[in-house]
Amino acid sequence: MQLDAALPIVRALADGINPVTGELYPDHSPYAEPRALRALYSAVDLMQKEIDREKRRERLPANFGKAWTLEEDGVLASEFDSGVSLPEIARRHQRTQSSIRLRLEKLGKIEPTPAN
Repeated sequence: MQLDAALPIVRALADGINPVTGELYPDHSPYAEPRALRALYSAVDLMQKEIDREKRRERLPANFGKAWTLEEDGVLASEFDSGVSLPEIARRHQRTQSSIRLRLEKLGKIEPTPAN
């Protein structure tokens, strides 16, 4: 089961609601026990964070975090020397503009950005 499908179920249990029927669990239910409630709310929090993290990952370019190859370095240097814009280079390499900038610094094509 995917986290985004499981989260509403665990959230309902944490709220004392039967996820199938929508009815409230009685006060003597195991879901009303304080340790169980804390565990369920902790699980809800962790699940939500992981779902949010996965959504952020999906928005990143396909090559984000991947190692650079010598061939890609050559293409990058050539594109930069030809005057291709950084946003276009980033799009072509499926990387962030920051990654492109850092790689160009490493290749000696641009001066390092001073740290603040």
